[in-house]
Amino acid sequence: MSSSSPVVTKKARASKDAAGPVVIRVPEHTVEIVSDSGEGAQKCGQIFGQVSAKMGNGAWTVEIIPAEIQPPARSGPGASGNRIRIGTQPVTNWGDAANLVVAFNEQALLARHELEALHEDAIVLVENRWATHDDDDIRREWTTAMEVLGKQDYRIIPVPMEEQCLTVTDNPRRGKNMFVLGMLAWIYDRDIELIRDAIRQSFRKKAEAVARANIELMELGYRWAEANLDFRVEVPIEKPPTPMIVLNGNQALAMGAVAAGMDLCAMYPITPATSVSHYLGEIFEDFGGIVHQAEDEIAAAGVAIGASYAGKVAFTVTSGPGLALKTEFIGLATMTEVPLVVLDVQRGGPSTGLPTKVEQSDLLAALYGQPGDAPKVVMAPATIEECFHMVVTARRIAELFRCVVMVLTDANLATGVQPFPRPQLDPRWQAAPPDLRPVPEGVKPYDWDPASGLSRRFIPGQPGGMHTLTGLSHDEYSHVGYSPDVHERGCAMRSRKLAVFQTTLKPPGVYGDTKGDLLVVGWGSTKGAIEEAVDRARARGLRVSSLHLRILSPLEPGLKEIFSRFRKVATVEINYSDRLGDPYITRENRRLGQLAWLLRAHTLVDVDCWTRVPGQPLRPKGILEGIESMMPGGHA
Repeated sequence: MSSSSPVVTKKARASKDAAGPVVIRVPEHTVEIVSDSGEGAQKCGQIFGQVSAKMGNGAWTVEIIPAEIQPPARSGPGASGNRIRIGTQPVTNWGDAANLVVAFNEQALLARHELEALHEDAIVLVENRWATHDDDDIRREWTTAMEVLGKQDYRIIPVPMEEQCLTVTDNPRRGKNMFVLGMLAWIYDRDIELIRDAIRQSFRKKAEAVARANIELMELGYRWAEANLDFRVEVPIEKPPTPMIVLNGNQALAMGAVAAGMDLCAMYPITPATSVSHYLGEIFEDFGGIVHQAEDEIAAAGVAIGASYAGKVAFTVTSGPGLALKTEFIGLATMTEVPLVVLDVQRGGPSTGLPTKVEQSDLLAALYGQPGDAPKVVMAPATIEECFHMVVTARRIAELFRCVVMVLTDANLATGVQPFPRPQLDPRWQAAPPDLRPVPEGVKPYDWDPASGLSRRFIPGQPGGMHTLTGLSHDEYSHVGYSPDVHERGCAMRSRKLAVFQTTLKPPGVYGDTKGDLLVVGWGSTKGAIEEAVDRARARGLRVSSLHLRILSPLEPGLKEIFSRFRKVATVEINYSDRLGDPYITRENRRLGQLAWLLRAHTLVDVDCWTRVPGQPLRPKGILEGIESMMPGGHA
């Protein structure tokens, strides 16, 4: 195979005949856009996903982010981009494999192939400049990659992206993404005016000429595809009955904070949580809020606690390493009963781990990461819509129960884009103004109700409310006390509040039959993939159902009774567990998934687990294989 000519597989036909393009009509389709870091593939995917959702398709996007800030060009590990799954019906996860891939270079494409990210008959559009590059090594890399990829059933179509972009810009590296967006707009028949508006919005902070140039590049890609491609993809649109909003998870968290009437966000930048503050930085001031970038994670927690103690509604945002640094201050908020909301956008660990990759490894740290007994409410949204509403709920719980509330999202939710019904603002979501009336005589700073553990919140400056705030063990007067009864009572009252909160919860619903051979339990962003896998398993005749937990401390009620109706219970999680059959691993020493560990402790049910830590969202296909391995008589 010559290294000097583009390669097209025997299945490829890159120009249309007189009959026009073949239209592939499907209920859903998945596209990936991959490039070197910094070439804009993620922005291209974001706009494509947003426009698809606004047009009425169900959509779910997942960013493909390299672990390094600036990885080497044309390297597999440095592949950056976006996967967008669109459907006629709502889409809840990124699926199994891409049906269409657009690659800015063959090395990024090869990397996705090696990760089994491409469907066996995927259509591949790949930049062809590398086939005739001046560098001999690059031409050899192209040829080698094409030999590997050509053995598959992919349809590979070389595209002169750079050659075309050079007709508009002298820096095609910053223009290919819009050219590709135009190609996708033609292939999927996207609304061009919506795309133009999205480009203008994306570049609104730059000179108007920048937006115009990007629109021109997009239109160039549209015309090229129209003239040269022989296929189109139609994913029918069913307009939703109610107005929709399109956000990613971090934007939804930020909007939830606004809807909840939050006053202050204190944080230190950390991937993948930082964009919460970026989005708030654009809008928060319009609603009377302040974004405070502290000098470090510890200070951010301290600022949030200080603001909340002063009567404001404050929260802090972080990810795993930052959560570790906030440990002491979270304990202080627990002891002093200062309301605090902590948003933890989980990533791979331990240590700095996988900064840009998804994992669900902070559950036990959130529950038990403080010295001593530090009870708190821990919640985990399962969808981007729930990211919005859980911040509202977390604020209300934190203030009503004078406690710490942690909301655990993850990198999958953080960067994923999904449409959901536009929330209708409810005044009850907003925090009431602090009660600054004089404190009645005889009321104590920790005047715990013996049944509920609840007490009135004092605001600094209230007449009659003066007291010394302390992180030491204290009595009702906030006086330091070391006697056994003082410490026992304080621990009991702080814990009692969680029991009271649990009485307000309902048992979780079961997806599928309420009894059977296997119940799969999940939490967080895995919900859509788990339920799709359960549907496939049930279609094969397996008696499988699933249950998804959103409140993890205190656990939702009725779990033991629900579990008793199934022969086996197992969790599916994106965190580490040992696999039986591995060297030295036995049923006695096996380390379990974090939710499995928690459920076993609370229900005394022998909960199994199927966990993986691939640094990417779980695929329904993989979960299905896990379900089959966990059926009674098998093990994960």
